[in-house]
Amino acid sequence: MPTFESKASLPVSAAEAFRWHTRPGAFERLAPPWERVAVVDGAGRIEDGSRVTLRIGRPPAAMRWVAVHREVEEGRRFLDVQESGPFERWVHEHRFEDRREGGSQLTDRIKFALPLGAAGELVGGAAIRRRLTRAFRYRRQVTAEDLARHAPRLGEAKPVVAITGASGMLGRQLAAFLGAGGYEIRRFARGRTARDGEIAWNPATGRLDHEGLEGIDAVVHLAGESLSAGRWTEARRAEILDSRVRGTTLLAEGLAALRNPPRVLLSASAVGYYGDRREEALPETAPSGTGFLAEVVRAWEAAAGPAASAGIRTVLMRLGVVISARGGMLEKLKWPFSLGLGGPIGTGEQGLSWIALDDALYAMHRLLHDETIRGPVNVVAPAPVAQRDFARALARTLHRPAFFPLPKAVVERVFGEMGEEVLLSGQRAVPKVLEDAGFRWAHPALEDALAHELGREPVHGGR
Repeated sequence: MPTFESKASLPVSAAEAFRWHTRPGAFERLAPPWERVAVVDGAGRIEDGSRVTLRIGRPPAAMRWVAVHREVEEGRRFLDVQESGPFERWVHEHRFEDRREGGSQLTDRIKFALPLGAAGELVGGAAIRRRLTRAFRYRRQVTAEDLARHAPRLGEAKPVVAITGASGMLGRQLAAFLGAGGYEIRRFARGRTARDGEIAWNPATGRLDHEGLEGIDAVVHLAGESLSAGRWTEARRAEILDSRVRGTTLLAEGLAALRNPPRVLLSASAVGYYGDRREEALPETAPSGTGFLAEVVRAWEAAAGPAASAGIRTVLMRLGVVISARGGMLEKLKWPFSLGLGGPIGTGEQGLSWIALDDALYAMHRLLHDETIRGPVNVVAPAPVAQRDFARALARTLHRPAFFPLPKAVVERVFGEMGEEVLLSGQRAVPKVLEDAGFRWAHPALEDALAHELGREPVHGGR
């Protein structure tokens, strides 16, 4: 059978690397964002005979892939053997070995056979190897970097972290990153009956399970109505403002009233706080700007005040555009740019404050633990860009031109005020608080972040 092999140097022992793979969230962290793979059942249990069921692709064309764990040697190796799925045969060995100089080496060795024997190999073998090369380049980076972020706290008791918005793009990945690191995750459940371990809440009705919050060490508040889903009618503007202010107020007041409140609240905010500011570098001390978004963010941040007043360390995370192929702006732009139909929006001069999804997770991890940080924090990469430079970088990453601008008049006509404030406006927020704290970005360069998320080789070097 054809064999594919990949090796990764990891900053922890073989035993710890093995444990990381057994925890909830590890598989989700390893799934490449450009592939549509979801866990249906079983991830996180690695013992002889246990199964993991995956869904590959989008419904209605999605297929199920069932693998069985075999030959499990605690701390050393295990096999994933296909029971049913797209291959004639698939055996994936994970081998963990300590290195004399410290850390460990993970070797992934895959033996596979395609349907139709030699004919299948001739038609599809090279394509499968290319897909595996892309996927395991991504997996090596994520495994090594995630473990490096968790390594300084090995052996420590991990906090219990509750997350609102845990079903969203950022919330799902934060829960996976922390869960694979050994943290206990509690999700907020809105609009349905809370399952065991979940916290019931409903900002629309003022419902919050205070008892469920007792004993929580930290809360990460990410829930909120999407800003870019449709034109901003008066009703839509009210929904956006209300979803952020009402939910944050309910949560902050609820935490402040607890007998044993959490030690820290990380509350999502946005760089829209600064309004439309073209060339000015904007640290956290910069004043707020004008416009609806700035108004929303000011009210959003003020709503977290009761938690801070109660002595809970409160961090207001002013997030930039999160770069991820799983959702958000990059997912929307990927297909037109892949077809050669991309280009700058409006003049392209507006500033774009961005951050790679993984760096957003690593920044939140740092903010959960760094007792010296409170108040507003710009969660962005250290080098904001002009929107036209983002368009060029994305086109280069996809090996496509960027000849088709989206004119200002079209944006205003199609999207109205939302287009003016979200697409045609911008700011250049800089992460002074994180820089002063010595935070290290895994993807400080835009083209490296794009290549990582899209499974491409960086155009200008990179890792």
